[in-house]
Amino acid sequence: MIVDGDLHIHSHYSKAVSKLMTFPIIAENAKLKGLNLVGTGDSLNPHWEKELLKHSKPIDDGTFEVNGVKFILTCEVEDKRRVHHLLIFPTLSQVREFREKVKIYSTNIESEGRPNLNLTAEEIAEMANELDILIGPAHAFTPWTSLYKEYDSLKDAYGDAKIDFLELGLSADSDMADMIKAHHSIPYLSNSDAHSPNPHRLGREFNRFEVKDVTFEEIRKAIKGVGGRKIMLNAGLDPRLGKYHLTACSRCYTKYTLQDAVSLSWKCPKCGGIIKKGVRDRILELADTSEKPKDRPPYVRLAPLAEIIAMVLGKGIESKAVKLLWNRFLREFGSEIRVLIDLPIESIASVHEGVAKAIWAYRNNKLIIVPGGGGKYGEIRIPEEILKAKIEDLNSIEISGGEAELPKPKQRTLLQYIKNKEVN
Repeated sequence: MIVDGDLHIHSHYSKAVSKLMTFPIIAENAKLKGLNLVGTGDSLNPHWEKELLKHSKPIDDGTFEVNGVKFILTCEVEDKRRVHHLLIFPTLSQVREFREKVKIYSTNIESEGRPNLNLTAEEIAEMANELDILIGPAHAFTPWTSLYKEYDSLKDAYGDAKIDFLELGLSADSDMADMIKAHHSIPYLSNSDAHSPNPHRLGREFNRFEVKDVTFEEIRKAIKGVGGRKIMLNAGLDPRLGKYHLTACSRCYTKYTLQDAVSLSWKCPKCGGIIKKGVRDRILELADTSEKPKDRPPYVRLAPLAEIIAMVLGKGIESKAVKLLWNRFLREFGSEIRVLIDLPIESIASVHEGVAKAIWAYRNNKLIIVPGGGGKYGEIRIPEEILKAKIEDLNSIEISGGEAELPKPKQRTLLQYIKNKEVN
């Protein structure tokens, strides 16, 4: 059977997370999205564990069901160097045992959803290995709280401890991650890290698994690629749309080459803000191969349906017009994922031709992208040729997508900046 799962979310016990992140609301929105499976998130928090037991029925020791949606036990933790790791637990007893082991290293495990542990990445992974808990780096490339912000390799971080997967994060995809040869033997997960249950957050990145049932054990086999189970595809944002794809100022979002950022000592001459190294530049620093592993599942680039509708209509994502059309799509076809990935374009066009063209452009990599950076999401544009074409003629259009030419930054040149500092 085919299962679409988002294994990294947060509860209302984590910082900066919507109070609506409760199990009944998450389950309701997961069904609208088309997710069969969701990670509980924050499972080390004892209060969140109580809510899980209150709202769910156990399927087995590690799988729970809330209003028709399956949940498996997951949690994100932060180590002593502020690197984040995703844990996937086989059973509730292993959650409790791990909690007991690490609580002497944490001041907030009883209150925070994403606890801080005064342990190294290697120490956390070794504990997970001992208890047969799956572990991997969360959003591995982002310039905040990620593996590759602090380390130059998996070995540097985890030493001899075993990791089971690598989570790509919103600003990277499989092709980018595979530029590092050490990753070729590691499965990738693509998850939303959702802080809100809205379907343009929950499931904005997900994994499609081929399994025999929706349980932890089946998902474990799929991640490891054993017994005929497998990850069929990773789905997520075009990495250029991620907030940290390009090197850019975190205050005014002016984009810089890596060389200029280094020359400027990572301080923006335009506004004085901090320049954050982009995921693309960080991966290029570490890249050591152009080969691709033969068994890597495809990565499907997509965007939340509401964001596509908003772009096509030229309206805000919370506008009445966007919500009405979004609801119509779900009434007709059942879920967002079905519309975004599985339906024929002609069926989508029966509801709205402009949205169908935008989804076609997504599926065929024909969009024009204004890349994100510095904490600001990228932007998408549909080429005029696609907007003007008939649905039946789309496949004959000869146009390639790509990055829009970025506007020249309104800033002093590096030479002007240096001279100005000398005068002052």
